[in-house]
Amino acid sequence: MSNRESRPNILIIMSDQHNPHFLGCSGNSIVRTPNLDRLASEGMIFTNAYCPAPLCVPSRMSFMTGRTPSRNRVWDNTHILSSGIPTWTHYLAAAGYETALIGRMHFVGSDQMHGFEKRPLGEYSSAPPGIPLKGGPAWTKYSSDSTGQSRESVEIAGTGTTGYQIYDRMVVEATCRYLTRKAHGDGRPFAAVSGFLLPHNPYIAPKALVDYYMQAADMPCVEENQPPTVRRMLQARGLLNPLTPEQTRRARAAYYALCDLFDSNVGTVLKRLDQTGLADNTLVVYCSDHGDMAGEHGCWTKSCYYEGSAGIPLIARLPGVVEAGTRCDAVCSLLDIGPTLVELAGGEPMHGIDGRPLLPLLRSGDAHGWADETYSEFMGLRVWPRHALQDNYPAMPSRMIRSGPWKLWLYADAEKLPPALFNLESDPNETTDLAADPTYAQVVAELSAKILRGWNPAAASAESIDATLSRNTIGKWGAVVRPEAPLAVPYPPPEAEADVRLFQNGPQ
Repeated sequence: MSNRESRPNILIIMSDQHNPHFLGCSGNSIVRTPNLDRLASEGMIFTNAYCPAPLCVPSRMSFMTGRTPSRNRVWDNTHILSSGIPTWTHYLAAAGYETALIGRMHFVGSDQMHGFEKRPLGEYSSAPPGIPLKGGPAWTKYSSDSTGQSRESVEIAGTGTTGYQIYDRMVVEATCRYLTRKAHGDGRPFAAVSGFLLPHNPYIAPKALVDYYMQAADMPCVEENQPPTVRRMLQARGLLNPLTPEQTRRARAAYYALCDLFDSNVGTVLKRLDQTGLADNTLVVYCSDHGDMAGEHGCWTKSCYYEGSAGIPLIARLPGVVEAGTRCDAVCSLLDIGPTLVELAGGEPMHGIDGRPLLPLLRSGDAHGWADETYSEFMGLRVWPRHALQDNYPAMPSRMIRSGPWKLWLYADAEKLPPALFNLESDPNETTDLAADPTYAQVVAELSAKILRGWNPAAASAESIDATLSRNTIGKWGAVVRPEAPLAVPYPPPEAEADVRLFQNGPQ
């Protein structure tokens, strides 16, 4: 926009681990997400959006920089993003925007800002490695593994209030305060991220919501023949022996309930945006860092390339620019959000990035000329529980390409883990792996060549090991020096979770 003062504000609402299939506006008739559905009805929903990595920190750091995990040298939740890599917040601040991070972003290391000018609310982990969690003690009624990618995390489903839910209430309150201040502020446009933890596991949610979804929730379908990599992942997670139908129903009902609860938090934020008069000139973007399999294909949480894990919800609303009630089928990524914001703000284009501005799609809804292609990558399985031996599951770098109707998963050692190929037009539920069918050998070869053209698995593996060792050293330093962590939010005391009841401990 030519008039600097008329540039829109930006509010990004970012969840953690939201399966793109668990929204009413995505066609799910069971989950109750009226606020996200309203946002989609007033803007545009992207139906083929993906994360750069099906894991929190790599995906989020790529969201911030517009660069792939390999180019960031961030492949794991312990890896530290270099402060020398500019993020979209640097570009927006240089263009005159006030940038603010309110809540979750999962930065690792001493730099807890990465270009944000303000951070009204930090998070539980906003501290250098090695610093113990403030407050707590945490997880006194359930294991910390319930927040991870283990069989136990599914078996421990239950009802009640968790520290994650309490944190999200703080995010809502801090976001509403920020919006009120900006409505009566200096008139400088803002770009704020409102970062939530839900619907990330533990699969524990308010009893009334869980009770409702225990009656309403559907059961996922699990095909008999699955790609070898999926079997390997299930084995590493302790899920090769199927859960009982009752265990699946309980955890799935709790995940539905967490999505429902998160949506109500979104509603409070959107209401405050309306009340302050900011809504008409604010681009609202909703996205998640990755999905949660929630029992689909027998899988839970993330770290695979099925749509429920690698796919993300993505919605954008800007009155007068984005036509209400539109859908865009273009293949896109979290990598594309940063350059979109910078272009909208009239900033200097981001350099050295892998993302592309979505603004032409937002303005016209026309994907003509848009390359329907994106990538996601993952370093390898971490064995759960955390104390299990990693030696049986060495890192196996992998990368996914979504190109037109095709999705290919490629692994560094194709002898041990052959690729998987799906046609999402004819097989949207990804039940038939076509990679071994000679009919599709040419498709596999062409997509594999594209993946390898921009990805060096051997180098990524070596650099990932180096990044882990470096982080471990810094963690030892942090444990001894105990530097200040002013942005770290104390975990609530145990009595805050007093109403937690786990299904495995008996009837609710």
